[in-house]
Amino acid sequence: MSVRVRRVYDPPEPEDGVRVLVDRLWPRGLAKDAARVDEWPKAITPSTELRRWYHAGEGSYEEFAGRYEAELAADEVAELLGHVRDLARKGDVTLLTASKTPGQSHAAVLARLVKS
Repeated sequence: MSVRVRRVYDPPEPEDGVRVLVDRLWPRGLAKDAARVDEWPKAITPSTELRRWYHAGEGSYEEFAGRYEAELAADEVAELLGHVRDLARKGDVTLLTASKTPGQSHAAVLARLVKS
């Protein structure tokens, strides 16, 4: 199972496999055809409240990750997480985010959960 996290602004690579955008909002200034996004499950992204809380600098990344994992445990979201896991069992999956620090973003949390 290969799951990786990349910036959506990076050019697509053959190793990407299924490209899944994991941001709630479409990335600024990026044409949809250039992004080559295969799936965009918006419900799997952090809630607006959690996203705002984290970007306001009110908590640590570890606390954010814990809160995001709790959101992902909700039934309707857990089903989407299961779908992404199924994709990863079948082949390569790349989780795409506009975050400038993908390794410390919700996409990294999501990648860890998909691999587990």
